Amino acid sequence: MYPYEEGKKFDMEYYQTKHMPMVAGLLGSNLVNYTIEKGLASGTPKTPLPFMAIGSFYVKSLEAYQAAIAPNRDAIRADFVNYTNVIPVILVSKVVR
Repeated sequence: MYPYEEGKKFDMEYYQTKHMPMVAGLLGSNLVNYTIEKGLASGTPKTPLPFMAIGSFYVKSLEAYQAAIAPNRDAIRADFVNYTNVIPVILVSKVVR
């Protein structure tokens, strides 16, 4: 999740065509699907957007996800500068419904 901050950048084209496919490729057969959301507005009119973008990976196994990401973490983080200058908030969660 990429928090909105006044004056910060987010290159959605790069994120869609380069970053997310790169990470998806690292996940291999563990990947079920991934989504990319572009923030448009907050839930309250005339208040700042909470997130510029949210990228989600749906995987079969948390352990396999962590094993794929761990050795590639530095390369993934090094790519951030190519599309944003904000620090993402990472959330690992489980879909319960």
